[in-house]
Amino acid sequence: MVNIRQTAVAGTFYPADKADLKIMLNRYLNDAPKAEKVPKAIIVPHAGYIYSGSIAAAAYVRLTSNTQRFSKVLLIGPSHRVAFHGLALTTADQFITPLGQIAIDTVAVEEINKLDFVDYLDQAHALEHSLEVQLPFLQTVLQDFSLIPVVAGDATADQVCQLIEMFWEQDDVLVVISSDLSHFHDYQTAQVLDQKTSEIIEQLQYEKLDSYSACGKVPVSGLMKLAEKNKLQIKTIDLRNSGDTAGSADMNRVVGYGAYVIE
Repeated sequence: MVNIRQTAVAGTFYPADKADLKIMLNRYLNDAPKAEKVPKAIIVPHAGYIYSGSIAAAAYVRLTSNTQRFSKVLLIGPSHRVAFHGLALTTADQFITPLGQIAIDTVAVEEINKLDFVDYLDQAHALEHSLEVQLPFLQTVLQDFSLIPVVAGDATADQVCQLIEMFWEQDDVLVVISSDLSHFHDYQTAQVLDQKTSEIIEQLQYEKLDSYSACGKVPVSGLMKLAEKNKLQIKTIDLRNSGDTAGSADMNRVVGYGAYVIE
């Protein structure tokens, strides 16, 4: 019997109707500025699409110039509902969204499980939105791919870096890191804080990143450490907040969003 991880936030974070979802995604992607270079890794936000979808699209649209390059996606996002140490895998064979099913690369998952800070923990995946909201974007910009989904708990930058390094030299693997930025400051304060966080990310100072600056601090820090080790550059391509994207947003309680690439 196939073990399918069902949607948890379809109808809330993004449309549950397939046609409506396609229209929204295509609008975000069509409005995003195009670029020729295809990134090897991206950092994208994971809020409801009306808040962060246009920022995420700035990174995802860069994959459309070569949709056949990537056949696997290593997707790492923070845990919002379950506290645990290390990194969590799923026993699911497939994830599903309104756009269809995505096969899990169970061979890669089993290989990852050999790391001593990694274990299976389906509870961490069951209701986690930080991974789920990325899936419809990936289904839209990539022709066909298998998924390697990882939820990050209390883990170190070095541990996440070790995980990413297992796949970094594989040309057909895209690395997607899911993270929002500051939470619930006024608009101007958020702009200052998020600009500072983006400078920390670009300067690869992963020791200076904290969970107040980025809820995905753990996976983002791991990618930053890998970039530092390999003398790579993380570039900011969009930086806004919910005050910019959602017309009804409370300007005294905004959430920051950034999109970043390693090309």
